[in-house]
Amino acid sequence: MKGITKTIVNGDVDEDILKGITLSLEKGEITALVGASGSGKSTLLTIAAGLQSTTEGVIHFEGAEMTGMNQEQLRALRAKSFGFVFQSAHLVPFLTVEEQLSLMLGVAEIKLKKIEQEDVIDEMLEAVGMRHRRNAYPSSLSGGERQRVAVARAIIHQPDILFADEPTASLDSSKSKEVMALIRALTKAKGITTLMVTHDQEMLPFVDRTIAMQDGLI
Repeated sequence: MKGITKTIVNGDVDEDILKGITLSLEKGEITALVGASGSGKSTLLTIAAGLQSTTEGVIHFEGAEMTGMNQEQLRALRAKSFGFVFQSAHLVPFLTVEEQLSLMLGVAEIKLKKIEQEDVIDEMLEAVGMRHRRNAYPSSLSGGERQRVAVARAIIHQPDILFADEPTASLDSSKSKEVMALIRALTKAKGITTLMVTHDQEMLPFVDRTIAMQDGLI
């Protein structure tokens, strides 16, 4: 990301959310964005993920300029190369745990034979400690279990980058550390780069690099 700015019109006033951010992510590294509410952390993350546009600046990913892509190209990039975990798990209420992961493989257009897909799902559920809950629906899961499934869904297609926006904010301290340890272990094992927004200082020992933001600047 180079020279990233974001300005929104608030009535008659132009509000500068980001004021010229230049940042590179290293492969396999876990980077945390920290700062007060309104500092621009989540805006920067969503721009990096192609979920909203910049006002100025360019973003390059794997040699391609994301800022020059149309919406269909961005959608395809997000589906195949990015994973997402948010504060709320956002699981599909009428799908079982196993079906949540199967759906993600379909979205990412991962072509597997049935038995191969079952093996991939089995391995991922085992990794997040949810194999025994494979046939459960989200309504019967605890908050920590839902976030475990959300993590599994986010990385089952082995994305290049995991974007995590306050992934532990809805959990208590113990469950937060469990989920963060899980994110670290799985992304390190698979070489996935992670960009995370957090306000929780207890999550910082799990990351490789911390970037503080204030008033739209690093």
